[in-house]
Amino acid sequence: MINTVVFQGNQVKILDQSQLPDQVVYITCKTPFEVADAIKFMKVRGAPLIGVTAAFGLAMAVNNFDGPREGLDSFFCQVKEHLASTRPTAVNLFWALARMERIYKENASLDTREIARHLADEAEKMHSEDIKTNMAIGEHGQELLGENCRVMTICNAGALATCGYGTALGVVRSAFKKGKIAKVWACETRPVLQGARLTVWELLQDNIPVTLITDSTAGYIMELGEVDAVITGADRIAANGDTANKIGTYSLAVLAAYHSIPFYVAAPLSTVDLDTASGSEIPIEKRSQDEVRQIRGLHLTVPEVRAFNPAFDVTPHKLISGIITEKGVMREPFAETLKAVVKGR
Repeated sequence: MINTVVFQGNQVKILDQSQLPDQVVYITCKTPFEVADAIKFMKVRGAPLIGVTAAFGLAMAVNNFDGPREGLDSFFCQVKEHLASTRPTAVNLFWALARMERIYKENASLDTREIARHLADEAEKMHSEDIKTNMAIGEHGQELLGENCRVMTICNAGALATCGYGTALGVVRSAFKKGKIAKVWACETRPVLQGARLTVWELLQDNIPVTLITDSTAGYIMELGEVDAVITGADRIAANGDTANKIGTYSLAVLAAYHSIPFYVAAPLSTVDLDTASGSEIPIEKRSQDEVRQIRGLHLTVPEVRAFNPAFDVTPHKLISGIITEKGVMREPFAETLKAVVKGR
């Protein structure tokens, strides 16, 4: 199992995903602001992993606090808001920070080190829960797949995006263990190439058969009859089932619908945001134009050309065949099924 983040010695050690697949490098964050930078600049990425990493950062912040006790509350809020500002679309980040804030308030009468210990325990609990959750997602999801299944995916929703197993790739991983996976079609995922750099690397580590394609090849592969299911992750799922995921996901869903291919979203229930009614309310992160104009510092086009670079798009719920969660596969009407399972968890 891939170790993506470790909280040790009051430091957060992170697998630097910006270096993959060339190098497997771990970086050490000694302050919560270094943790925030690692999230913002996508050294650590994937909605579930972002949330857990931010939780570790918040625990570290309180443990490192050396000011007067009366200043702890404002410092905690400052760090929490700074971490929250790093990636606006991934709701798991805000879910994790809210969970940590609850623990902080419940133990506010204790001394600083005791509060820090409770926060660290909670963050570690999130870490172990994430792996168990992903394994449950994988088990529920593999039941949807038949023998010799050919799965298409985009971005990276695997061990690298979580604490070690994966959501969309967790389904693939569980199905592969049962001998069901014939092939995974991995979309390269422009502009940061998470599919080409991360998904391919991760699947090859587990000897899962994978073929890399350009994003624009997906429709042709479907037309050839070479895809049995599309499975993606999610960064935020609205109350009605509309789902924000990596840019290009919406296009895959449209293509899958046209070719009568089931389109599944795999995500933990912490990704469901019942306070967001529909996809139109989901904030979409806009990233640097240079991510489109360059690859690793090398210009691909005229340096001064304007580029539009949304990191995510929204897939309407009507294009989603099912949402695979740790509690089972949710179906339409999502507004009812998601609410029932989230409220009952």
